[in-house]
Amino acid sequence: MTAPRETHPARDDQETPAMTAPRLGLIGTGGHGRTHLARALRLHEAGRVRLAAVADPHPPEVDALPAGTTRFADGAEMLAAGGTDIVVICTPIHTHFILASAAIAGGNDVLLEKPTTATLDEFERLTALADRAGARVQIGFQSLGSGAIGLVRSRVAAGEIGDVVRYAATGAWVRDDVYWTRSPWAGRRTLDDRVVADGVLTNPLAHATATALAIAGATEAGDVASLELDLWRANDIEADDTSVAIFGLPGGVRLTTAVTLAAAAHAEPYVEVVGTRGSLRFWYKSDRVDLRGADGAVRETIATTTVDLLENLLAARERGDALLAPIAATGAFMRLVDGVVAAPAPTPIPAAFVSERDDDRGRHLVVAGIEDELERALAAEATFTAIGSPFTAVRS
Repeated sequence: MTAPRETHPARDDQETPAMTAPRLGLIGTGGHGRTHLARALRLHEAGRVRLAAVADPHPPEVDALPAGTTRFADGAEMLAAGGTDIVVICTPIHTHFILASAAIAGGNDVLLEKPTTATLDEFERLTALADRAGARVQIGFQSLGSGAIGLVRSRVAAGEIGDVVRYAATGAWVRDDVYWTRSPWAGRRTLDDRVVADGVLTNPLAHATATALAIAGATEAGDVASLELDLWRANDIEADDTSVAIFGLPGGVRLTTAVTLAAAAHAEPYVEVVGTRGSLRFWYKSDRVDLRGADGAVRETIATTTVDLLENLLAARERGDALLAPIAATGAFMRLVDGVVAAPAPTPIPAAFVSERDDDRGRHLVVAGIEDELERALAAEATFTAIGSPFTAVRS
């Protein structure tokens, strides 16, 4: 597609950020990209960045952008044109490696949406490129910017919950039929011979696993000693929408992730460290931590705050601050992506265990009793198949 390359001319009476502010380019302004665009506009107004360019097949209207911002319909063309210092990439998973590589080659620092890449091989190559170029590459696991991670780790180290028994991550979300038809790559394992890996574990509820791994201090690929997967789907898609992943971590402890996009109702996801004398549960969407006793009762609730990852990237450039979600710290999560990509296709959940609902969340499928099965899997540190979840009888 030919890019518009339209620029909104500056006006004499219009204030602009200082010309010394880093020039920001944004690839992907629709969907979740709208959040990145709003943040970019706010930082532009504050003089922290200069929004130099945006790229999207349907870019924002000229009048919705600051003076001097150039519009492109294609991210690769935007990168080829140069003129940026930082690039934010919010595009389909299978485009991450190509675009991020080009951004690094162009001398940019990068904020790349999660998951880092579609394959472990791409991750390793991109990490090597960033290292050689000296580029700062931040991955968009926003929950990794939360102060809760350090708080939980320090309280665990202080022995507040006793010895660590296990780690857990879970989420029960609703995704309607529109979600699965929103784009050609939605719910796909591959597209046009390219790995996509758009399943519940690797995309919508990826934050749960990534956050739990960070709390466990297991962020590099080598920190994952073993990985067991149990992939299922209620929807008519290629990828998984209801799954369990069990990680073997250093010290012999395990992390169990149990997630679904076929819940009866939307529930807030959480990650938890369970000890011999209680647990610490982090509700990462609302930024709060519950300290629970051995009986499960909440003894204390602590509110935490999250640092914006783009602002953290700016602070790394300006003051040398450490990145909160650097590419190297997503290696363990990429072991999950690699495992899901290599695994057999998810098993369809028998129709007898799936119902259709049409409510304020749209028309969506529900797996009977899935919320209870998630909790059973977490407590047992076992897959749906191992605990004998009713819908798994198809494998017997």
